[in-house]
Amino acid sequence: MRANFLMLLFLMSGLTVVGQAGSGISKSLTFEEALALSLQNNHLVKQYHHKTLQLEQEEKAAKGLHLPRISLSASFTIMSDNIVLDLTPVRDAITPLYSALGHYGKFGGVPNPDPKTNGVMPYLPDDVSTSVLRGKMLEGLNSVNSADWIQTIQEKKFGMVNAGFIFPLFTGGKINAANKAATIKFEASEIESIQKSHELVSELIERYFGLILANQAVKVREVVKSGMEKHLNDAEKLAQQGIIARVEVLNAKVYFGDADRELKKSNRQVEILNEAVLNTVADTAKCSIHPLSELFYLEKIEPLNFFKEKALEKSPLLGQINKKKELAQQGIKVERSAYFPSIAATGTYNIVNKDLSPYLPDYMVGVGLQWNLFDGNARSRKIKAAQFQQMEAEDFYIKSEADIQSALTKYYQEMYMYLEQINELDGAMEFTNEYSRAREKAFSEGMATATQVSDANLAVAKVKIERLQAIYAWDVALSKLLYYSGISDHFVSYLSNPEAKPGRY
Repeated sequence: MRANFLMLLFLMSGLTVVGQAGSGISKSLTFEEALALSLQNNHLVKQYHHKTLQLEQEEKAAKGLHLPRISLSASFTIMSDNIVLDLTPVRDAITPLYSALGHYGKFGGVPNPDPKTNGVMPYLPDDVSTSVLRGKMLEGLNSVNSADWIQTIQEKKFGMVNAGFIFPLFTGGKINAANKAATIKFEASEIESIQKSHELVSELIERYFGLILANQAVKVREVVKSGMEKHLNDAEKLAQQGIIARVEVLNAKVYFGDADRELKKSNRQVEILNEAVLNTVADTAKCSIHPLSELFYLEKIEPLNFFKEKALEKSPLLGQINKKKELAQQGIKVERSAYFPSIAATGTYNIVNKDLSPYLPDYMVGVGLQWNLFDGNARSRKIKAAQFQQMEAEDFYIKSEADIQSALTKYYQEMYMYLEQINELDGAMEFTNEYSRAREKAFSEGMATATQVSDANLAVAKVKIERLQAIYAWDVALSKLLYYSGISDHFVSYLSNPEAKPGRY
């Protein structure tokens, strides 16, 4: 029968274990207060909140793709040589012409520049015309010979500061798809943040109500130890009177030792679960948590279809997959946009320069087009890949929806299974209490052994702990049901329901 008592400890060992707490400071918390602290302080929730803020900024950044990009650039360049333009071939080509005409040219029909005589003689005589034009040709020859026919177009060292802009006019839908994708990612991060908060609620329920269960188990074991101690004292008195054999006293001592060890284990379990609750609420004070709420259960809740409909409407798990489907659709649009040209207005303006060629303009404005006509069928392959990604997301949604529906059915049925156990254990408790009293009375009259009395006491403890465990399991199953329904935040309403029945020792 000692194995039965040890089995009770094994049943309790399935609770969440995280660390070890230890402090003389005590903090009383209702479940609602613990939940508020968790949502406020838990680092996992903060992590996903920061991720949401990050993607919100990326969404705003994507909107800037519609606006022109204005830049400022500066450069200083050193070339191996100056850039020059050698026009001496032109000089050599025209010099003989000027020389020949200046020395041997014959000219006539030159208009008379004198207003007093041009009425009578409109043209100069041929000899005068020839002399005038030969002089002009020789002057031109001197100018050609004295001119610098090698010009420096650009010094080998020069610097400049330019302002430029690029304004996309048409991109085939790339910018719109990028903006939509950024919005979808932001919305998906919000849904993921909600999912993490729901996971936190489920975790807190397991740990907080697990701590309540552990505290209740300690009370049961304290009663068991007290009963075993009283039974040991009674056995020693009866043995001294010769009513029972000495071996019964030894048997009572064995059971008392077992009860003492299991009580110590239960106290350690409380410390472990206390640390788990502190971890969830992100409390670094290392204090002892005193739960003010109680285990509870309800005889009746909404029908299963209610939770299935809620899951389709609010489940963050399905919501994230929906966003993956939308993101895949935008991926198809992005890949299809590669078939269209990209058109953009561009411009530069020279703000300031040093030794820059004076032949260069101060500003340039234009419109550019880029159109990839052939890329080895890469675009069509990428479109097919994006379409397969969309189909993958759709299949993932169908499978996840089926899994969630199955999980809802599982936890809903488990709740009623635990409810049946609670009701059956209520009846068993009355029987074991009466059985224990009968064994105690029989032992005092020498009609029962110490083993029978101890087994009867353990039976009472076993039923009490199993009932507490069934209520705890009902609470955890409810939390899972609400989690997969996407309404974990409704748990408090079930806890505060006027029809909720407390589960206490």
